[in-house]
Amino acid sequence: MLGCELVALYWMHGVEGAWHGFMKLSDTCSIAFVETPDIKEVDRTIGVTHAGSGGGACAGGAMQHVAFNVDSHDDLLAMRDRIRSRGVTVFGPLDHGMCHSIYFAGPEDLSLEVATSEKPIDGRAWIDPEVVELAGISAEELDRFRNPATYENTDGPVPQPEFDPEVPWQRGLPQELYEAIISMPDDVLTEQLSESTPPVLVED
Repeated sequence: MLGCELVALYWMHGVEGAWHGFMKLSDTCSIAFVETPDIKEVDRTIGVTHAGSGGGACAGGAMQHVAFNVDSHDDLLAMRDRIRSRGVTVFGPLDHGMCHSIYFAGPEDLSLEVATSEKPIDGRAWIDPEVVELAGISAEELDRFRNPATYENTDGPVPQPEFDPEVPWQRGLPQELYEAIISMPDDVLTEQLSESTPPVLVED
């Protein structure tokens, strides 16, 4: 519907029965979708698991909505018309000051957006002091957030931290398996868990 090129669709590595699809956004950016047989068995409840709109509530960790970028306002209008030509309703463009956006519903109740900006967002205009105060962000923290420290690793690979269940981790895996995976040396993990052979061999 968006005109993205499908560049990969294959059985997802290491996940029984799952398909993995990649849509090309640019030569260096893709969006990936995963389809598993049990997805249809999971109830979707707007406002609980799905926002249903760009400003709606959803469960923590769920996807609220995705915004795609186009290069110009003309491209935005062309995308609006392309989506409508597929029988899907679209509203906008709306002028948000920092960008212009259109909105439409995607599969499985996703809320989707396409946007364009003439210039990068200027934090001097778009960071509201009132909201900063309400969030309890100090002046020092705000400065650190706006000017994050650069990171230079001069000592080689950083070792894996010790597992801490209070720190975010991939809870979809059994904890014992997760701890075993993160305890593997990086080169061993790469060797044992990688699957780099495409489903179709192509001769150059």
